[in-house]
Amino acid sequence: MNRWIRAFPEALYKRTLNAVFPPRCAICDDCVTPDRRGICAACGGQLRILRGPSCLRCGRTLPRAEAEEEYCADCAGQNHAYDRCFSLFAYRDIAKSIYRFKYMGRQEYAAFYAEAFVRRYRRELKSLCTDALLPVPLSRKRRGERGYNQAELFACEIAKRTGIPVRTDVLARIRDTKPQKCLDYYERHNNLKNAFIIKKNDVSLKSVAIVDDIYTTGSTADALASLLKRNGVRSVHVFTVATGADTPGRIKRERAGIS
Repeated sequence: MNRWIRAFPEALYKRTLNAVFPPRCAICDDCVTPDRRGICAACGGQLRILRGPSCLRCGRTLPRAEAEEEYCADCAGQNHAYDRCFSLFAYRDIAKSIYRFKYMGRQEYAAFYAEAFVRRYRRELKSLCTDALLPVPLSRKRRGERGYNQAELFACEIAKRTGIPVRTDVLARIRDTKPQKCLDYYERHNNLKNAFIIKKNDVSLKSVAIVDDIYTTGSTADALASLLKRNGVRSVHVFTVATGADTPGRIKRERAGIS
């Protein structure tokens, strides 16, 4: 009885909050009922989670002609510092949602992304034996402007569902770099040189996951994975909400003027 009485104010608070600020669909941003778990029925029937044959490095879905290959054409031709990337959606299918999550304060989307991510990769998450989730850090300036780190929000929601701890005391960004989306393949790599440091070297961390919102060329993941492995981490995986279409090969071809 006492437990019920204590729980009642919390339940009433949640109902009141949902009435004043109704939950939003993480895809189309329309209002949804709380029982919809962050997505409306229409979007739930159309949204495509990445499945099928995929590259064992970057995680992108392999074209039909490459379905029997282990790696996509881009990853077969370069050495990534990270071990493997796991992404949930194709960026083109969820670009507007990511934009609202990242720039328009829709922090609540993180719960839907994490719930879907953990369901999709439940088996892989168990086998990786990850010691910690490391959100890609923002510069002090960028975090001050935005008010939050979207990668950290996503990581914290994954942590709630898996028990893997989030560590924000390991990595730091010491340069306010240009947004990666504004740069070509070569500029992305140069942009991140000496941008990150190890803030706290924890020798107990042997297997970690870098957490970010989008994977594109892998420049950020490689920069952080290289830094971590030089400091004793053995395996570095990458967890992202979405993977973009800007593969290194396509960016190189565009730079060279090849269609």
